[in-house]
Amino acid sequence: MSKGTRRAVIGRLQGAARQARTSLASRLLQHGFYAGQDQIMLALADGDGQTPGALAIKLGVRPPTITKTINRLQTQGFVERRASEADSRQANVFLTETGRDAIKAIEKSIRRTEKQALKGVDKKEQKALAKLLARIEANLGDAPLAEPEELDEED
Repeated sequence: MSKGTRRAVIGRLQGAARQARTSLASRLLQHGFYAGQDQIMLALADGDGQTPGALAIKLGVRPPTITKTINRLQTQGFVERRASEADSRQANVFLTETGRDAIKAIEKSIRRTEKQALKGVDKKEQKALAKLLARIEANLGDAPLAEPEELDEED
């Protein structure tokens, strides 16, 4: 694959991801959610009562980012912090009743965004795309960052 083709592929991948995030963010904003809040809400829906540190690790973000987002979600009434029963120095984050109700709106927003993104893409192509994206994620997640000279040698 030529250098220009690789750049075109990564550019398309970045563009598609940006458009998907923008479209989803627009839908989520209609339900009072800002960028990134949906991921914390869904993580808590999968396992309520996680610590901010565990959420940060799970979502691959820095702890200060999680703390700021949890504070905003708490102010909005979607989550609450409770002292850990095992370690009173630690706080766990739980969905409130309002937060649990909001999960449906988040999931619906995701489904609608996915439907919009995949319009005109048949089921076989969707399956192939999902497989390719999983491979790309694995490649990027497993690979150590190469030095610029190493990248030039591969061209």
